[in-house]
Amino acid sequence: MSGFGFELLGGDRAARLGRLTTAHGVIHTPAFMPVGTAGTVKAMTPESVAATGAEIVLGNTYHLMLRPGAERVARLGGLHAFMNWPGPILTDSGGFQVMSLAKLRKLDENGVTFQSHLDGSRHLLTPERSMEIQHLLDADVSMAFDECTPFPATAEQAARSMQLSMRWARRSKDAFVARPGYGLFGIVQGGVHADLRAESAAALTTIGFDGYAVGGLAVGEGQETMFQVLDATVPLLPADRPRYLMGVGKPDDLVGAVLRGIDMFDCVIPTRSGRTGQAFTRRGPVNIRNARHMDDPRPLDEACSCPACSRYSRAYLHHLARADEVLGLMLMTWHNLHYYQDLMRSLRHAIAEGRAQDFAAAFAADQALGDIEPL
Repeated sequence: MSGFGFELLGGDRAARLGRLTTAHGVIHTPAFMPVGTAGTVKAMTPESVAATGAEIVLGNTYHLMLRPGAERVARLGGLHAFMNWPGPILTDSGGFQVMSLAKLRKLDENGVTFQSHLDGSRHLLTPERSMEIQHLLDADVSMAFDECTPFPATAEQAARSMQLSMRWARRSKDAFVARPGYGLFGIVQGGVHADLRAESAAALTTIGFDGYAVGGLAVGEGQETMFQVLDATVPLLPADRPRYLMGVGKPDDLVGAVLRGIDMFDCVIPTRSGRTGQAFTRRGPVNIRNARHMDDPRPLDEACSCPACSRYSRAYLHHLARADEVLGLMLMTWHNLHYYQDLMRSLRHAIAEGRAQDFAAAFAADQALGDIEPL
């Protein structure tokens, strides 16, 4: 079994090129992680996810503890065997879902008592239990248990929330079972307040983690504010550890965050958008349900080699979407994940060649053109 470690291979200004080694394989960064919340990337097989170029997927502690249960997954060989994904897996700690989905939450120093959004059953999630669940799932990367600070929040509210998360981070580190090939990431909180983000980053680096995530963003603050928070936060994180921006985002969010030194991303946007008929392309988003695609023989994106673009027309994808055919959801999702992986590959090449800024400018210019009408 290989050890867990991050190697910085190069950089272009703040943008970084790296390699993260885990028990189940290597991730080349910058990297986008498709979200497989309940042990599946929706509308995709594991083989099709791998075919997009994805090297790591995300699972979720909250959802998997409720259904089918972490102990059951462990008895069946762990999440890799259970979902037939042999590559690396990162698991979210469940903190965000407890706050956003669960019913009748009661938060205190110990953890969060809540009722399941599925059946109303009562559960207690603490830093120690979150670490235990992630261990049972056999996650290559576990996340410290935290409270995702709501937005908007006053400075006082954000400070209380962040400081609780830092105490939970220490408990998460103490409960984590260190072993070769497995790592634990801490999560920087503090809302949109630069001083609180600095306090959080200092607390986490004092504890010491294998990687550092920036949480509590993409919750309504807007891209400009998010980038300001990254500008203030990312330089405070250890340069020799991976940096993960949680729950982000749209393609231009990813490009902007990579330029600011972020290495890893996850988001439901490409899969959720695919299931609702929106495709991301090199010239901006396309709503395939629009009537203008009804007779269009062109592919979604001429430069894309995914199955949706290389084998089917816009007219056919439009028909599938309007007919609510499952194949339409699958092809659109496949395309979006392929597009995101292509974007990450292009960013890695640009960083390696010292042209990240030029790439970002060309990307923005292409996106501004918008989807071109057929002749």
